[in-house]
Formats: sequence, structure tokens, C-alpha cells
Amino acid sequence: MKEFLIKKIEFTLFEVCIPDIGADPSGFGVWYEPGPGTPQKRFAVRIFTDDGPVGVYVPPRSRATVIMPAAIALAHFLIRKPALERERHYQTMRRITKHVGEAGIGALDIALWDLGGKITGQPISQMLGGHRRKLPSYASTIPGDEHPKGLSSPEAYADFAQQCLEMGYKGYKMHGWKEGNPQRESEMIRAVARQVGGSMDIMYDAACHLKTLTDAIRVGRVCDEHELLWYEDPYADGGLTIRGHRTLKEKVRTPVMIGEHVRNPEIHTELLVSGATDFGRVDPDYDGGITGSYKAAMAAESLGYDVEVHSCGPAMRQLMAALSRSNYYEINLVHPVGPNPWQLPVYLNGYSDELDCIDREGMVDVSQSPGLGVDYDWEWIEKKSLEKTIIN
Repeated sequence: MKEFLIKKIEFTLFEVCIPDIGADPSGFGVWYEPGPGTPQKRFAVRIFTDDGPVGVYVPPRSRATVIMPAAIALAHFLIRKPALERERHYQTMRRITKHVGEAGIGALDIALWDLGGKITGQPISQMLGGHRRKLPSYASTIPGDEHPKGLSSPEAYADFAQQCLEMGYKGYKMHGWKEGNPQRESEMIRAVARQVGGSMDIMYDAACHLKTLTDAIRVGRVCDEHELLWYEDPYADGGLTIRGHRTLKEKVRTPVMIGEHVRNPEIHTELLVSGATDFGRVDPDYDGGITGSYKAAMAAESLGYDVEVHSCGPAMRQLMAALSRSNYYEINLVHPVGPNPWQLPVYLNGYSDELDCIDREGMVDVSQSPGLGVDYDWEWIEKKSLEKTIIN
């Protein structure tokens, strides 16, 4: 096969407003807020070779102000290197970023996989040995709010769960209110369980908003009462304390899921081996792209654990399609009346992660087109562009 060399890498920072979605200036937090929407910065990356094929990726989430500069710094090390040597590039980028948490690797690695798929004529999932073309999905809510038509009460969460069940979803996960009040969170779990318990899988993601281990135990026992499928990121340490989560698991029967806030295959594996979590958890955007996430997932599968892919997007679908022990595709952050803040107007081929993207069986399709399997609207991206950086 011809050796395709990387000729240049182009980054485009652009701005988007999603109606009814508020966001903090940094891009780290989003929420339902009726109105025109808060401007958010996003970015796109294109990797050009010396002979035509172009690898592309537009991360669905924000945080561009942190991730894009890190990726730009790393891009210098890829120029004039063979495009298909993804493992070599992954190891180089990891070595360079050891002091700064490995930020910036994901977008470049995913674009390299997209490029590899286009060169070989395969979707990423098939390059990984993928074995399924449809994924069972669950509705994962945006955090709670105080708006009358929003997720402002336990009953509102329960009604939304019923709506999702009737649409075809087999699973429903609650992100509660950001203040982390254990009583309010518990009431929400009970209301949802009364409404749909026994009809669909129920999960709860505390998103690290519960402040203490004691609060996490209190809410975990409510999860036990209603036989939740899993209890995610229970309290404020971010899932980083092995001993704390082992203590929690001794007090609570519901399977615990942590790992969303660690960033490499070694630590993901250590969480499983040490007994701190009952699931593997990977995210291509932040866990070193497809390469790093697949390494962590294979380690988890080899230990006998299931692996759940965090968040939604084309890269997440392609990765999950290659995993034999992954239960649900996460469609987040959905809301009864608001849009998904991660669904950008950048796709030309009808790709969607909105609430209604599932079929009647609660499944989403995995594209079989080469690479990520999506076409981006570069004319729209250029129109919204704030700045462009080219590394060559």
C-alpha cells in the first residue's frame, strides 16, 4: 500500500448557538435555558495527506478553548509522518502530554482513524473487527432545572422516562440537579422507578454532585431499593479514590460505574482490578481517541467486565460497534422539550443524536461508509468560523 504522508493539519474554531441551551463561557457546563441559546465555541480538525485523502473530525462537545490549543501543539509532531501509523502517533502524543493530562490527543487520533478508513474503504468499526451495525440505546437526561416545562421535579423526570419508554427506549438514565441534594436526588429516583420500574432499565448518574461518601451511600441505598442497573460517578471526588469507592461498594448493592474522569488505559484498568468499579468506561474524545479507548476497553473485556462508552457522536458509535461487551449507546444530554446540546448542525447526511434518532426498537444505526461514516458541512463551518490555524 502507498505510504500516505501527513502534509498539513488544519484547525477551525467556530461558534454555534443552540436554541434553549445555556452554557458557561468556558464551555464546560450546559443546561436547558429557554431562549436563543448561549454562544459556544467548537472546533473542527482536518488532516491532509500528500495524495488526496483527508481525515476529519468535529468533536460534538464544547471545551474547545482547552482541547483545541492542546491539539494544535501536538499536530506539529505529526507533520510529514505516515498517516496510517496510528499507534506510533498515539504513543508519541501520550509521551508529550504526560505533564498535562494527555489533553488534545482524542481529536487528532479520531481524525487519523477517519483518514485510515477512507484510505482502506472501511468504517472504523470494521477496521476494529466490528460485529454489529445497530446499537441499543438509552436516553440520558440533561441536568435538572427549575423551568415549568423542564426537568424541575421528580415527577417531571418520571413523565420524561415514560415518554422515552413509549418512544422505544429500553433504558433511561437520570442526571439530577447540580446542587447534589441527596433527598431531592432520592425522590427523583423513586418517582422514576414507580413510573417505569420493571418496564425499562433505570440508571442514575450523580455526576459527582453528591458532596460526601455518606451522601453517596444514602442515595445508593435508594438505588438498591429500586434495582437500578448502575450508579454512576457517585460523589465529589470525581471517581479518583479507589479506597473510597471500594467502601461505597461494600455498603451499596447497585453496580457502581466510575472512570469517566480518568484519562488513560492503565488507570482505567487499575480501577477495575482494584475493585473500585463494576464497569469499564471509555470516551474517545478524552481517552486518547479511538486508540486509547479501544486499549482500555480490551483490557476491561479481558478481565470479564462490560464496557460502556461515554456520550454520543459518530466516533462513539463506531467504537461501540466493535465492542462485544457494551450494553447501551448513550444518547445525551436529552430533555423533554429542549434539544441535545451535543447535536451540531454540521452534518450533511442526516446524522442525529437527538431524542428521536432511535427506531421503534430503541436502536441507532452505525454508518458503514468509510471512516467515521459522516459528511460534514464545511461551508456552514467556514461561515461560523472565528479563526483558523494551519500546521504544515
